[in-house]
Amino acid sequence: MKISLIIILSCLFIATKLSAQTAKHDTLLIQKIDSMFKDDQFWRKEEAKLAKNQPSAYSEETIQKKWAEADSINQIKAKAIIKKYGYPGFSLVGEWSTDFWAIVDHCDDDISFQEQVLALMKIEVAKNNAGKEEYALLTDRVLVNKKQKQIYGTQVRTNPKTHKATPFPLKYPKQVNALRKKMGMEPLEVYLKRFE
Repeated sequence: MKISLIIILSCLFIATKLSAQTAKHDTLLIQKIDSMFKDDQFWRKEEAKLAKNQPSAYSEETIQKKWAEADSINQIKAKAIIKKYGYPGFSLVGEWSTDFWAIVDHCDDDISFQEQVLALMKIEVAKNNAGKEEYALLTDRVLVNKKQKQIYGTQVRTNPKTHKATPFPLKYPKQVNALRKKMGMEPLEVYLKRFE
């Protein structure tokens, strides 16, 4: 009886704690980020279908046009979110923080905005309020976009003939796996296999 009561009380405590943590999240912001992320991914998935010779309800031309439109609209919305909230970390939006990062990662035509987000992310990563891996990915994305050598080897190109994946030039090729490990990432060799 005593053990059952302890288990029940423990479960109630955990449920209350989880409920309190969820209550802290901004549900309206989560809904907005979720909608943005769905728009971000939709046209990319349609493009992937065509790349794999799978049927799509859309032409290549339509996909490219709508993809560019979605990215442009998401960039405007992302800037408004950054202006109002700073970087929306785990404490504000939970797992949707990663979805927000993906949207910013695709804002390649505004590198200064990506750099602004990186600076804000760095603060949140130090507080364990944003993902280290996502920070590494965006760091490399910005460096490659600026025609500089990347640090973590996350930006990759695949040879269309051999299907072999190679990273864009690395700043510290001998230390890349140690740097990746600090960010909670797998070794570069394993990562590259995903693209082949």
